[in-house]
Amino acid sequence: MNLESPKVVVAKSAEYLFNALIDVRNFEKLMPENIAKFEVLGDDIFNFGLKGMPEIKLKLKDKTPNSQIVLAAASDKLPFTLTAQLNAISENSCGVQLHFQGEFNPMMAMMIKGPISKFIETLAENMGKL
Repeated sequence: MNLESPKVVVAKSAEYLFNALIDVRNFEKLMPENIAKFEVLGDDIFNFGLKGMPEIKLKLKDKTPNSQIVLAAASDKLPFTLTAQLNAISENSCGVQLHFQGEFNPMMAMMIKGPISKFIETLAENMGKL
């Protein structure tokens, strides 16, 4: 299953956004209002839970300076990645799009497609809060 957030433009440089996103503590600022739990477990891993959804651990998997950050599920039960693509527009402006990619059976995919789409859309919209 592949999902994409809408592209958003943030009034920050690509370098600033990259540095903010590789600090996993900053993801708390991006979370939707219905967050039930957010816990930093290490320099590159955090745990979060939304009301009505199971808790998920995300780990910083890969990064390309000022252009891409890849987070992956720390559990093999629900294998997926969440990739932030950064595209510098100007010195103080950056385009951001989130890509969710996961391997799920059709029933699971049908159940989580809506909530995951809304979740990554909210994360993208909140990028300006960093």
